[in-house]
Amino acid sequence: MRNFIRLYSLILLLSICVGTASAQNPKLPQLLIRLDDIGMNHSVNMAAKAVAETGMPVSVSIQFACPWYQEAVVVLKDHPNVCVGIHLTLTAEWKYYRWGPLLGASAVPSLVDSLGYFHTTDRAFERGQYKLDEVEKELSAQIERALHSGIKITYVDPHMGVALSTPELRALTEKLARKYHLAISTLSNVTYYGETYKEMWGEPIATKKSAFMDYVEHHLNPDHPNLMVIHAATPSPEMDAMIDENSRLMRDAKGNSTVSKHRQTELNMILSPDFIRLNGKKFELTNYAQLLKGKDISVLKPSKVVWPVGAKQE
Repeated sequence: MRNFIRLYSLILLLSICVGTASAQNPKLPQLLIRLDDIGMNHSVNMAAKAVAETGMPVSVSIQFACPWYQEAVVVLKDHPNVCVGIHLTLTAEWKYYRWGPLLGASAVPSLVDSLGYFHTTDRAFERGQYKLDEVEKELSAQIERALHSGIKITYVDPHMGVALSTPELRALTEKLARKYHLAISTLSNVTYYGETYKEMWGEPIATKKSAFMDYVEHHLNPDHPNLMVIHAATPSPEMDAMIDENSRLMRDAKGNSTVSKHRQTELNMILSPDFIRLNGKKFELTNYAQLLKGKDISVLKPSKVVWPVGAKQE
């Protein structure tokens, strides 16, 4: 009996110690940083390089339909902390700086405008009466270019949301993901691996960093991976000349482009000591390769995004 009491007391003491340790060191929320639009131009590639060189585990989505994707591949392939995805591209939103389908306008005529480029907006894409078989051909070409680029590819995600914007396009993207054994990163309203979703794209420049810091310190969901989408670039004349035809949020009251300032601000905030010091204290940084390790990515069961309490939904 005495031995039993002693054993029970020991078990109780261990339980209390474990409980106390757990209370002092609760499970940290997982934070996924995904850099979008890499390969678009030199400035965004240099932003990706700056982030990669910190050693932080991050995910980056390359636009393999864009002219600068080759530089992005060279910049990122020697950084094992970086997980690379394909930013499936069916639109080209910049004034004067346009790109079109890899297959050429004549091969997929329902995907291009009168000049042979991708449409500037998702609405224009829809009005163009795209043919699903042409979308499949073009996205397959982008995926195959990526897979033959010499860099490991883990996932796909949709530029401007287009490739997941309708049930038929979503079904097609899922079909291609299964065919090429790739995961699908979440969109603002659909998730495949339980991620929450947040981006800073539309936040005013003046409040962008404070809003970002408030979110990662106070609004991450401890029970789900938290995806934060970042649009970053280094300052340059190239970025100063970029004019977004898709939204006026990237212009000031006089109509001048603010794209460069927005993207520089987003780069600065994830490189800031204020953010970096929180890793391991307020959250645990991860990337898609780490998140999906050991999971069967061929099982694609989309569900609605779960939002953290009090977080602003996009």
